[in-house]
Amino acid sequence: MLTFPNAKLNLGLYVTARRPDGFHTLETVFLPLPWTDALEMLPAPAGQPTGIALTGRPVPGAPGANLCVRAYELLQADFSRLPPVQLHLHKVVPIGAGLGGGSADAAFALKAANELFELNLSVEALEGYARRLGADCAFFIQNRPVLARGRGDVFEAVALRLAGTACAVVYPGLHIGTAEAFARVVPRAPAHPLRGALAGPIGTWRDTVRNDFEASLAPAYPALADIKQTLYAAGAAYASLSGSGSAVYGLWPGRAEAPALAWPAGYVAWRGQLL
Repeated sequence: MLTFPNAKLNLGLYVTARRPDGFHTLETVFLPLPWTDALEMLPAPAGQPTGIALTGRPVPGAPGANLCVRAYELLQADFSRLPPVQLHLHKVVPIGAGLGGGSADAAFALKAANELFELNLSVEALEGYARRLGADCAFFIQNRPVLARGRGDVFEAVALRLAGTACAVVYPGLHIGTAEAFARVVPRAPAHPLRGALAGPIGTWRDTVRNDFEASLAPAYPALADIKQTLYAAGAAYASLSGSGSAVYGLWPGRAEAPALAWPAGYVAWRGQLL
């Protein structure tokens, strides 16, 4: 079975408090982004254990610790009839970019196993497994825009009219670890409630929708502010860091495509339309 795990964007990201368990309380909107990896799952040849082959972008860590393998092992622990599988992940979405690529891969591995082996797991059950793998992993089970609260894993429906909006995402080749990003951020209450701010025209978001990680990461990574300014100079109605970085995106409503811009060597850019 061949699937194509997609990335996500964050529309606004407020870090509102530090929790007693060491995590943070968040408020953000997750939005599917059609920049995809490719993940294949097949029953392993007789006598071979579950394994994964990795191609494309380098993926740090031991293959056996890959989130796709961990996702499948979670299911195996509850479904003893599941056979070993052979996974092939072709990595395209940058890692450490705030685009949720690893979480998407794990969620799509859960969905692929559910379909391939007819486990008949409900959406709620799949989201339960996904939450054990990462805070934003459950988003990719239904893969539709949601307002996320808590650790980023409590979802509410949100109405957005962004289908067909031209988008550009720029990754400056910087891997910003989640631990580093959260160590720098200062929790605070949002100046504008996110749901209400996003109900306004995209042109107003520049003043009302923020990503709290931008202020804390910009001094250490000036490329982030440079990319954002370049996108605005190219006519973007809204531009922002996604997640805890380091990808920055711009939106051009009413245009068929985002402008093609020249970026320094080592940068990776994606252009397309939101779904």
